Amino acid sequence: MARTVFLRGKEEIEAIRAAAMLVARTLGRLGSEVRPGVTTATLDQLAEAFIRDHGGRPAFKGYRGFPASICASINDEVVHGIPGPRRLAEGDIVGIDVGVEMDGFYGDSAITFPVGRVSDEATRLLQVTREALARGVAQAKAGNRVGDISHAVQSYVEGQGFAVVRSLVGHGIGRQMHEEPQVPNYGTPERGPRLMAGQVVAIEPMVNAGVPEVMTQPDGWTVVTKDGRLSAHFEHTVAVGQEGPDILSRVDAP
Repeated sequence: MARTVFLRGKEEIEAIRAAAMLVARTLGRLGSEVRPGVTTATLDQLAEAFIRDHGGRPAFKGYRGFPASICASINDEVVHGIPGPRRLAEGDIVGIDVGVEMDGFYGDSAITFPVGRVSDEATRLLQVTREALARGVAQAKAGNRVGDISHAVQSYVEGQGFAVVRSLVGHGIGRQMHEEPQVPNYGTPERGPRLMAGQVVAIEPMVNAGVPEVMTQPDGWTVVTKDGRLSAHFEHTVAVGQEGPDILSRVDAP
């Protein structure tokens, strides 16, 4: 059975952009508050207030039962960390993933922030993951295939001595948080679904310092690295263009 891939017109893309720009502004706001001693619950409260004050709705809150407005994933936590009383400490890294719904359209983006001074390994992991996202995004143009995005991420990450998570993927986005196609962070160039102008996808490298394998904690949400080593996560909402990618979630944030 064929899976539906949506091609968005200009007005729809601008509506997705509005939601994605609010995501980026929220991440910028949270980034200014990331410091030793702050709790992830405080960051979550700030995010929810900021999103609602600017006309949006936190898309993650209540999604499949998720209890918070952001995902806050610390150190070996890959994604889907639940905010709570834990305080950030000097040397931590924290991946913050934000989703917004506005006027029936969704935006999604993530940044992993250093907390104070971090290790050389953490610094390099963040640099590599951010660059992997840029390389993946660069392949989001009409005529390419999903595998071109996937291979760009994988080849760069593995060439730098890190590993991509294989059991979690990026995704289409628009009138729903998760749409087709799936966008893995590993794959073969010139393989997979053809990319067409008007598609909107969330590209999100999840990169581990050690092995690629992950596992889910007993809370049913928090995904951690199997070997306990660091993980980083960066994400953009991107419209596929005829001439190249249009990053919809870029304002006041990387």
